[in-house]
Amino acid sequence: MVLIRESKATAHEKPQCIMHTLGFEYNAYAAIAEIAFLEMPFKRFVFQSTLSFMTCKTRSGFHAFFITSLLLLSFPGQSADKPSIRLGALAFGTVNWELAALKNEGLLNTAEFTLHIVPMATPQAGKIALQSNAVDVIVSDWIWTSRMRGTGTGFTFYPYSATSGAIVVAADSPVNTLQDLADKRIGIAGGELDKNWLLLQALARDKNIDLSGVNKIYGAPPLLNQQLKQQRIDAVINYWHFAARLEGEGYRTIMKGTDIIRSLGIPQTVPTLGYVFRQSWGESQSEAINAFLQLTRNAKNLLCTNDAAWQKVVPLSQANTPEVQQKLRERYCQGRVQQWGIAQQQAAQTIYHHLHALSAGKLTGTSDTITPGTFWQLH
Repeated sequence: MVLIRESKATAHEKPQCIMHTLGFEYNAYAAIAEIAFLEMPFKRFVFQSTLSFMTCKTRSGFHAFFITSLLLLSFPGQSADKPSIRLGALAFGTVNWELAALKNEGLLNTAEFTLHIVPMATPQAGKIALQSNAVDVIVSDWIWTSRMRGTGTGFTFYPYSATSGAIVVAADSPVNTLQDLADKRIGIAGGELDKNWLLLQALARDKNIDLSGVNKIYGAPPLLNQQLKQQRIDAVINYWHFAARLEGEGYRTIMKGTDIIRSLGIPQTVPTLGYVFRQSWGESQSEAINAFLQLTRNAKNLLCTNDAAWQKVVPLSQANTPEVQQKLRERYCQGRVQQWGIAQQQAAQTIYHHLHALSAGKLTGTSDTITPGTFWQLH
């Protein structure tokens, strides 16, 4: 169980909780153990939703996202006799589009596994859940997977998306090139260890461009988008879906993460995110996990080629205009993993070297190479 606190609550305060839901019908089972001031008995909930998460607030301002063991969402019609996969997914992550498509299009009807969705409030919560065996699979990146594998966790990675973030400016901005970013105010969604920011510095160094005068502003992705709209920053380096939303509103991308990588002399497209799980678990459930990985790829392809299937998941995108919907779909589909072999994994090693050097090991850990076994081989 993981909590994110904003302030303390007294032992006698009763929290007001709101259950947020989206999508389709499932059975959700919630068991909340004693957490600081709060005790609740085991209860069974039935919702009409794809995913659900709970936020709670007390008079003293305590906020919490109950995750990991809080909700176990099962797709209807799946047999308990089949191998089970517990997937930790962000409550509003784009992976939910594929999960919804799996259900909407009946792709799970003949699956030889049972899929349970455990909603997560933050990416860090998912990582903690995986480490504590509260879930079997999460979505994360191969850099974190390699670092954790180096500590003996045995985690392994299979690619899910090659969509990367982007540098976005206003449509009428004078910023057009990397050189133009010198001395500008740049919002960076991923903090000082944001991968695109680190790689951008590597590219600037190769081109003898001095970015030391950049005024860096770190913040949450939606807040940085607002800062750009209010002209409080000159550019933003944001995650792909936040960048796509800006593009749909008329803002301009001057460079995507893939552009940075190619400018560094790496021609291969290297996936950024993937499904992460313990290798020992994957080997013991190889048929189930390999079938799941293939089905999610099928679901993604369906969303990119079938307009009717896409329209069913549009509400999950929270896109308010057709232009934003179109740009989200375009960028999402550009991230389909077309190739994943030796060439792409060697390119990942080159990227790793850059990130290791520029972060002084803070991002990658002490190893200057990707830990052997980081990449799962789909059979």
